Amino acid sequence: MRGTTKSTRTVTGLALAAGLVTAASIGIAGGASAGQGSTEGTMTNANQPPKGARATVQVSPNPTTRRGQEVTITGNCGGGTGLKSVLGGFPDRPALENIRILESGPDRFVAKANVAGHIGNGVGPVFVDCGGEAGVTLLVTHV
Repeated sequence: MRGTTKSTRTVTGLALAAGLVTAASIGIAGGASAGQGSTEGTMTNANQPPKGARATVQVSPNPTTRRGQEVTITGNCGGGTGLKSVLGGFPDRPALENIRILESGPDRFVAKANVAGHIGNGVGPVFVDCGGEAGVTLLVTHV
């Protein structure tokens, strides 16, 4: 991709992963509502999102209460090699600043960050890249 920055490619990849998670959720819901004895709308393993979107992520506290507040990002890489990066918001308007990865293990990761000073009330994504698996959650801000 000529003229595309690495962070833009990362956001695009993570957004695609978020879309896959959404599609899998819809597929799971469709499978759950299929008639008894029917296999229409079911996935091979309805308890697991598609490969590439299996990392889980949580932000605490969520909702946040003030600008600059430190939040903790935790989760599991869902089969990925370990936490590589965290992105809060979008590169041109980050919701998280001063992101620090404290533990990057594949079974458990921990990162800390601060809510950006320009953030207002709202909802924004927090993406994680776990080396082959991605995850996304929503950060709710009440400032």
